[in-house]
Amino acid sequence: MARLILMAVMLCALASLSTSMTLVSDFQGDTFFDNFDFWSAPDPTHGYVYYTTEAQAKEWNYTFVSGNKVYIYSDHTSIASGSGRGSVRISSRKTYDSGLFLFDIEHMPIGCGNWPAVWTCGPNWPNEGEIDVIEGVNKQQVNRQTLHSKAGCSMTNVARNQTGHTNTVDCNSLVNGNQGCSVDDTRTTSFGVGYNNNRGGVHALWWTSSFIQVFFFPRNAIPSDITSGSPNPSSWGAPVGDWPLGSNCPATNFQNHQIIVDNTFCGDWAGNTFNSDGCSGSCTSFVQNNPKSFTEAYWGINSFKVYM
Repeated sequence: MARLILMAVMLCALASLSTSMTLVSDFQGDTFFDNFDFWSAPDPTHGYVYYTTEAQAKEWNYTFVSGNKVYIYSDHTSIASGSGRGSVRISSRKTYDSGLFLFDIEHMPIGCGNWPAVWTCGPNWPNEGEIDVIEGVNKQQVNRQTLHSKAGCSMTNVARNQTGHTNTVDCNSLVNGNQGCSVDDTRTTSFGVGYNNNRGGVHALWWTSSFIQVFFFPRNAIPSDITSGSPNPSSWGAPVGDWPLGSNCPATNFQNHQIIVDNTFCGDWAGNTFNSDGCSGSCTSFVQNNPKSFTEAYWGINSFKVYM
């Protein structure tokens, strides 16, 4: 009898390690853009960019689908004028308060002047928070993941289980120049040239009422449960970035998020670090006058999926 009880306990423990999830959003192929709105207002991060309307993006061939892969380009043929180089920013029509988000991406914008990002954000920034899943600038070689929040969210002296390098711990967007609380990946396959050479991979955002975690799996190391459509994040081991939620950072600081994809130029980050990142001259002048330098400024996306 004791042996049977022990076996039952072990089976229950194993079952608890499995996370059964249901697919609630599947953005890919010809219907990908049906799930997004195009932002055509000025860039809140003060970039040298002209965000196009959906009609302009289609007309100018910035957005299209080929071979079931989604492409989102920035202008790479013209001398820029006006507010800046043409580009695209899209936001999902659906909003989320939690979930497992899988971003399968093969190519990201790279090079001097670029500031690409895949992120989620609430409607009244920073009160509903921001989660940066992919972000970097210029010649950056590793991905940076960051939380931005209203006051009252900090990772100071919080136990965290992660493989990435912690940069900052105060998530309050109103201090420290809006650096947020960020974690850098340590692998050069996670961003930039190394990322594209390896055909990207899958970025996973696991967001619950207890924690926010971000994983990255390079193309040749994607777990079989992801490729089979039955993701089990409990089996993946430590994430790149781990942000426990609770008294240190209320879960209610992050809610009603849209999925956002964009590529801006210069601005508050890429412009301010342009020279220290190894790029020469003025960021704005470079972006304006060198269209051929932006032939690699595009997203190549296989799919975005959200499980609950």
